[in-house]
Amino acid sequence: MPYQYLPLAAPSALLLAAAISFLSAASPARLATRLAEALAFVAMAGAAASAIWLVLHGPGDAIGLSGFGLSLRLDAVSGTMLVLVGFVGWIVVRYAATYLDGEARAGAFMGWLCTTLASVMLLVTSADLVLLVLAWIVTSLALHRLLLFYPNRIGAQRAAAKKFVTARAGDMALIGAAVLLAQAYDTTRIATILDLARAGHGGGHAIAAASLLAIAALLKSAQFPTHGWLTEVMETPTPVSALLHAGVINAGGFLLIRFADVMLLAPAVLAVLVMIGGFTALFGGLVMLTQPAVKTSLAWSTVAQMGFMILECGLALFPLALLHIVAHSLYKAHAFLASGGAVEAVAAQRRPGAVAIPKARAVGRAFVLALAIYVLVGVGFGAVSGFGFGHKSPQAIALGAILIFGVAYLLAQGLADAAPRALTRRTMLFAVATSVSYFAFQAMAVELTAGVLPAAPLPGPLEWALIVLAVLSFGAVAVAQAMFPLWAYHPAAAGLRVHLSNGLYANAAFDRLLGGWRVRDPA
Repeated sequence: MPYQYLPLAAPSALLLAAAISFLSAASPARLATRLAEALAFVAMAGAAASAIWLVLHGPGDAIGLSGFGLSLRLDAVSGTMLVLVGFVGWIVVRYAATYLDGEARAGAFMGWLCTTLASVMLLVTSADLVLLVLAWIVTSLALHRLLLFYPNRIGAQRAAAKKFVTARAGDMALIGAAVLLAQAYDTTRIATILDLARAGHGGGHAIAAASLLAIAALLKSAQFPTHGWLTEVMETPTPVSALLHAGVINAGGFLLIRFADVMLLAPAVLAVLVMIGGFTALFGGLVMLTQPAVKTSLAWSTVAQMGFMILECGLALFPLALLHIVAHSLYKAHAFLASGGAVEAVAAQRRPGAVAIPKARAVGRAFVLALAIYVLVGVGFGAVSGFGFGHKSPQAIALGAILIFGVAYLLAQGLADAAPRALTRRTMLFAVATSVSYFAFQAMAVELTAGVLPAAPLPGPLEWALIVLAVLSFGAVAVAQAMFPLWAYHPAAAGLRVHLSNGLYANAAFDRLLGGWRVRDPA
């Protein structure tokens, strides 16, 4: 097989698996699900081979129906995403083959699952706007069928209905953006569009397209206030939750990363992304703490993580956002697929005693120690890099400051409240490893995507104001999370806890707007 056809192998294997699964949809078809599992492995191997080809031969377009806009491209962004989707997809398909063993509609489920994965692969490797839009829409429609795998469940109907409305609005925004980009640059080839945008071309059409791309990404990534559907899609089988939260939900961030050069033409749009993403991250992180169910808590965690990723894109930290997608996908796929085991493990343990609430004096000491550790870590990094942090942008340093302060506070809590020495030592090692790895992985991501993703420009006055606000806000929330046992169970905070557990009722307002509560049991 010629090398230029290699990127077609992964989605083709999954489409074949989908076809086999659909043909066996009328029966349990254990053989068909096992064939789908084998073909998912072939798809993962094809993705890995494509990445090796990329390393050996460099970026380039794969042969396809280029005359119809159906061609693929391999570069650092698409290659990374292709390998990620291939690996996570293989794990999810394997899990689903066992999870649905004996289920009457297992063949149909596996067919839509493989169709969704193939569509995502085509989405992340699209070399043309036409294929990108088609793959984006097919991914959403196939996922919709998975969300309604149990169609008689009222919760599934309501969540799928909200997801459908939100997704169609995102589709319209993406189609509008594609039309404007084609008009601005007189081509639908993505690589040419990005080259011209990097040179500063595009004008008003490109800025309008950036606005629509941002809208499509915000709707796809379940940003506030359209996040409610993501926290309610719990009536589907667990493999769908893993696929959604570890894969499809990242499409919004990928869209911004893919068109990073276009987004840089619209600084005001990036500022809006910072504000919406930052608020969603803070909001989702606080609500997550109040959720009693494992999967619901994980869903709110995804809302917060997607908000943080949108924040990174708004700060023009596109390589870091790509790294965030990889890390979050691997973590969240494991978390959802292991959620049942986590519940069983908790149930098998003895019921714990009262929550240990730290004393106010200990909290104060922890805060002072955290500031001291924070300063020492900052001075240490500054000394290593000559107090310039090398070539790192102020935006990356600001996000690192948020991360390091949260780790420093966890460590300081142990020192201030006489925690066991072994725990304190482990936390200290974790703090050092986290601080070092953040900047190391960030530098690696920048290096690997050099020439494909633009470097973050120097922030202007508005960007500096948003950076300072973000650091202060996330620092305050980090302290609030660390002090959760102290304030959450105080009688004065009972009302706040109830309001947070209900997501400040934003989802209820969205339900009412869309008439979501009119869904009724057909029986």
